[in-house]
Amino acid sequence: MHFRPALAALATIGLALPAMAHDQDEVIMLAGISAAFSAANLVGEPEIVDCTLSGGAQTHCLSLTVRPEPTGYVPGPWCPTSASDGPDVSGIWLHEGRVYDADGSFMGQLATLFDDPAWQMVDPETGKIAVTDTKEKCAAAARPDVGAEYANTCVECLPEYLDPDLTVTYVIPFEPVTAQAPSPTQQAGSGVAFNGIRLDAPAPVDAILGAYTIAPFDDCGGHINLFVGYHYHAATDCIETGADTAEDHAAPVGLAMDGHAIFPALTEDQATAAALDACFGHSSDGLGYHYHAGPAGGNAILGCLTAQYGCVLEKGAETCDASQRRGPPPRD
Repeated sequence: MHFRPALAALATIGLALPAMAHDQDEVIMLAGISAAFSAANLVGEPEIVDCTLSGGAQTHCLSLTVRPEPTGYVPGPWCPTSASDGPDVSGIWLHEGRVYDADGSFMGQLATLFDDPAWQMVDPETGKIAVTDTKEKCAAAARPDVGAEYANTCVECLPEYLDPDLTVTYVIPFEPVTAQAPSPTQQAGSGVAFNGIRLDAPAPVDAILGAYTIAPFDDCGGHINLFVGYHYHAATDCIETGADTAEDHAAPVGLAMDGHAIFPALTEDQATAAALDACFGHSSDGLGYHYHAGPAGGNAILGCLTAQYGCVLEKGAETCDASQRRGPPPRD
């Protein structure tokens, strides 16, 4: 994961070797990772487990179980309810590399933005905006195959709609394992931030807009669905770093599902100078290969995963075999 520079100071910590681990480095790394995730809403302690990665490699993984809700801030807001609502009570939308305030004014300009008069998010007589204001409406509309009855509706799911026992387990290799080719992030997501929140694959924007809906993100780049709770589609300054690193490099903000570290986004000039690859990764002295999150407006935290990835376990699943590919449930 290229956490070794950050974990050097932990080398003198006395830890009992877990039964599954045969590499003392993994134990040292586990201690550092546990510290990095100290701001996450953890369920139990991080563990070392056996796992099978996407390419069939059998190895040791970090198993991290979290409640999918941030501890440092309250998520939201998302949908405006009237044309007069400003950005203080609304979220954001990502379009063609730009971040827009998804406020009442924005909702009233969608026909122009998308050059399509079928967009009528704001009632011309009342100025009101239709919002999915119940759990049932959230469940029906927060999916790519939403019904026509939700056209011109702002889609939001609230934290109180979530199962209070909802947890998500991330199973991530301790050391990246070479893959035959890069993989898209749609299967397992991009990774997990150090605050325990999923760094997801790109939102299915085409499907959302094709149904004449908008599902805004909050100012932190996150929104909620009933399957994985609160999750990010953009990496912003809301995500705290979880470890120190080289003086000439920012600290990482999370772990990718293939075990590489994810660092903050670079400016366009910095990204060009760093010669980032299609997955938004590169190698540097002391850190080896690692990723940088994509710009917030791009709707892609990572472009792809270069190594074999692990699993995101939901609904009580206990073991990770990412080589058995299963399609994700409908959600954004």
